[in-house]
Amino acid sequence: MEEKDSLRIGIVQADVTWEDRAANLAHYGVLLRRIAGQADLAVLPELFTTGSIRNPEQADAADGETVAALKQWAAECRTAIAGSFMAAENGKHYNRAFFVTPGGDAFYADKRHLFRMGGEDRCIEAGAKRLTVSWRGWNICPLVCYDLRFPVWSRNVANGYDLLLYSANWPAIRGDVWRTLLPARALENQAYVCGVNRTGVDGAGLAYHGGSVVYSPLGEKLADAGDTGEILLTCTLKKAPLESLRTGFPVWKDADTFEIL
Repeated sequence: MEEKDSLRIGIVQADVTWEDRAANLAHYGVLLRRIAGQADLAVLPELFTTGSIRNPEQADAADGETVAALKQWAAECRTAIAGSFMAAENGKHYNRAFFVTPGGDAFYADKRHLFRMGGEDRCIEAGAKRLTVSWRGWNICPLVCYDLRFPVWSRNVANGYDLLLYSANWPAIRGDVWRTLLPARALENQAYVCGVNRTGVDGAGLAYHGGSVVYSPLGEKLADAGDTGEILLTCTLKKAPLESLRTGFPVWKDADTFEIL
């Protein structure tokens, strides 16, 4: 894939129908087609097909209809797609981050930090590997929701990634934390950060106000979907300012060394 100085990122902020994969696949397919040709990468909320991790029957096979739909959408809309879904594999369940390209390549990493206050640690298995994908000359690291609270796992070692993604189901009641930590991750890692959150009310009664956003490596807000409900928003990221910052103010050279599994 040829290197490009810019990357068009598409935010897909929408509600998730509780434990109804068919309804969600239908709806998100419509939304993605609306931004076809406008984005190089479209980012969906966490667990976009179910909104829930509590019902094992809602888990999809690792290579099931969810992945098949993602590959079809990516090819049809000419965009890579990232997000997460509840996957079943070898008798276990995972909150699985995905990155699917228009050419049919698919990359996965399971959510590392499980939200015990919501019982996630009792329903699914924690991931053990962090993923970085090279796409259109950009190195991209997709993480999931609660991973945002843990800076060591997010640490950008030797500029290993240029863009950090967080797909989330982040409740409105903790919206201030979301708005605080996303720019912090951008600043400390000298990278672009994109967080995409759902809207609506889930089956447990929790409300979600979106707040999907993109930050520059300087912590500047580049795009904000706001708390307005369903919205499609695109933002163009530039490589040159990122490289200039890392060269002219190379704080990354003095970073502590952490081992990323």
